[in-house]
Amino acid sequence: MTENHPRQHRTSPVSRARALLPWSLATAGVLAGGLLGGAYGVLKTPTYTATSYVVAVPTEKSDPASAMGFAQAYGRVATQLAVLDDAQKSAGVSARTLRNNVRTVTSPDAPMIAISAVSARPKRAVAMANAVARALTRQANQSKAGTHVELLTFSRAVKPTAPSSPSAKVTGLVGASAGGLLGGLALLVRPRRRPEEDTAPAPSVPGPAVAAEAHGQR
Repeated sequence: MTENHPRQHRTSPVSRARALLPWSLATAGVLAGGLLGGAYGVLKTPTYTATSYVVAVPTEKSDPASAMGFAQAYGRVATQLAVLDDAQKSAGVSARTLRNNVRTVTSPDAPMIAISAVSARPKRAVAMANAVARALTRQANQSKAGTHVELLTFSRAVKPTAPSSPSAKVTGLVGASAGGLLGGLALLVRPRRRPEEDTAPAPSVPGPAVAAEAHGQR
């Protein structure tokens, strides 16, 4: 009579190390991303943003709807070469610098244009925003007899007191998130191991009956 003993499996230290390795790589990705992002925030030159606002006002021969339409149109031409050429002298920079660092935003609810300039120097950002706003106002008002819409300065740009670029803390968090995401993707696409590679069979010991039969057959 033979006794059948169930075959036992146990996880080997190598298998446990293989299971922990992917998660270690993900953790390393988070740490590395956070360090790189924080270093980028510390080393990158901070930038400042200044914003000037102009508003389109209808004359007696026009209406608010026309002012809204012209505000949208003037917002698009504010960064065109004709306006920037007029603004570059008072801004103290070239038209190319203005084109690369000045942006405009218009509102769908009000005939207003926001003209924002970005620079590493706060005073230069103010000068660029105000110069473009003045140049746009001059050119728009040259044709107000035909458009029946006048462009007026609503608010001049003021010197920013804090950088608009992200801080080292923010860039560190972004880097850590990116590193964690890449680590998670690596876990998803890594090659899968077969179950038999992750477990090591325990040595089987023959039961007494099996050993006796083997001894009698010799």
